[in-house]
Amino acid sequence: MAFEDLLEDPVIQKYLHELVGPKGMPVAAAPPDGEVTDEELAEELDLELNDVRRALFILYENDLASYRRLRDEDSGWLTYLWTFEYDNIPENLEEEMYRLYDALEDRREYERNHEFYLCEICSIRFEFGEAMDFGFECPECGSPLESMDNDRLVNAMDDRLDALEDELNLEA
Repeated sequence: MAFEDLLEDPVIQKYLHELVGPKGMPVAAAPPDGEVTDEELAEELDLELNDVRRALFILYENDLASYRRLRDEDSGWLTYLWTFEYDNIPENLEEEMYRLYDALEDRREYERNHEFYLCEICSIRFEFGEAMDFGFECPECGSPLESMDNDRLVNAMDDRLDALEDELNLEA
């Protein structure tokens, strides 16, 4: 898939935005063909050099950019030539989906296996043991803690897990 096609996908735009943030998004959204230095990108995009370097490093950490170093023989200075590798984005997104699935599965089990109490005034939730330690009174305001039904939350997690299973072609 070409850079242009990838960058038109709103899911990929959101993924890149989550990675590099608003200051790094111009770097991520405008990958040049071939190699480029961080200074060239900063000048071309009219950005602070540190913001460009931060975005490049984040892209590098996520296997979406690579670099090679050149040493100037006269000055000894190193120049980094960056290349964008957005072919890895679909694989990275799939890995993120598996991480989300595992975390959501763990959280669902936690929700299923614990009893919760809620202070309706402060909106603070307590596990049974904590609520018992506080005498079933909110430590913030002194209101009684009410038993909390988290079935809607567990059902929403079940629905999201089902959707992820479909997306990832997992057997439940």
